[in-house]
Amino acid sequence: MLTSDMPSEKDIPDVTEAELAVMERVWSTPDVTIRAIADELYPGGGVAHYTTVQKLIERLEAKDFLRRDNSQMAHRFTAIVGREELIGRRLRAMAEKLCGGSMTPLLTSLVESSKLTAKEFDELRELIDKVSRKRKRS
Repeated sequence: MLTSDMPSEKDIPDVTEAELAVMERVWSTPDVTIRAIADELYPGGGVAHYTTVQKLIERLEAKDFLRRDNSQMAHRFTAIVGREELIGRRLRAMAEKLCGGSMTPLLTSLVESSKLTAKEFDELRELIDKVSRKRKRS
């Protein structure tokens, strides 16, 4: 695929907060039904809540975030886009919007302003070292 054929960050769809709530349920319980999602998001909810979840799922399918398995009477849904991929998309979009595309100021701000535990700091250092070693081999 030529670089010019690749979608830009602006072309890659994002999710709304309501859609994100659905994605959270699908990530935590793969092959989940609409009823199970609706019951978790709207305990004691009725038909209107079920219909809301159904519409959110349809939107997520249209954006290629979810896959439907309709081989059973109760359709089941699994995520096409993983949590880490969505986080990456959002961080890249934020870097583009606020930092001219550079991730360095964004990551610096996140690291310096958050209260990382010693364990989290060590995990971050290990990740940076791992990526650095991988790039040196390439």
